[in-house]
Amino acid sequence: MGGTMDGTKQRRRGNTRQRIQDVALELFAEQGYEKTSLREIAERLEVTKAALYYHFKTKEEIIVSLFEDLTKPIEDLIEWGRQQPHTLETKQEIVRRYSQVLTDASPLFRFMQENQATVRDLSIGEMFKNRMLGMRDIVIDPDADLVDQVRCISALFTMHAGMFVLKDLEGDPEEKRTAVLEVATDLITQAHKGA
Repeated sequence: MGGTMDGTKQRRRGNTRQRIQDVALELFAEQGYEKTSLREIAERLEVTKAALYYHFKTKEEIIVSLFEDLTKPIEDLIEWGRQQPHTLETKQEIVRRYSQVLTDASPLFRFMQENQATVRDLSIGEMFKNRMLGMRDIVIDPDADLVDQVRCISALFTMHAGMFVLKDLEGDPEEKRTAVLEVATDLITQAHKGA
């Protein structure tokens, strides 16, 4: 099933800016954001610090740019969702696409979870909250019962929990993703029946 991810990796590897982002995230994951220097990122990439500097002046810039790149698909999805009728099919499609977007961005979510102070300082958290509100607005019917609104929000939270909580559960990542998607879809479907 790894086909699509490898494709993304290949595409990303050819692009220096993205290679810097990927390597920086690896280093941040290994030794923590605070302890990682730009010099170490340059060394692992086997480029000069000047070459790195051409793209990013600070670690903060790397993280913010990563965040913008990887959440762009969420913005695109919100845009798309806003233009669709509020049908069950639309909502199920939104949930399906969101699941894929989250999977592609999972290294970034891991960073956010492990570096909450940094996330707060860099106002990434704020940006993320706004994206979440946008997602909420395209899956919720404003005139639905409170219970059904909660179901819709729970569908989104289920997918977020799937990113973090379920990595400690036994099992194949793709199977876990499918299971999470099924539960989220059930919640959306139930909420829609209520409406």
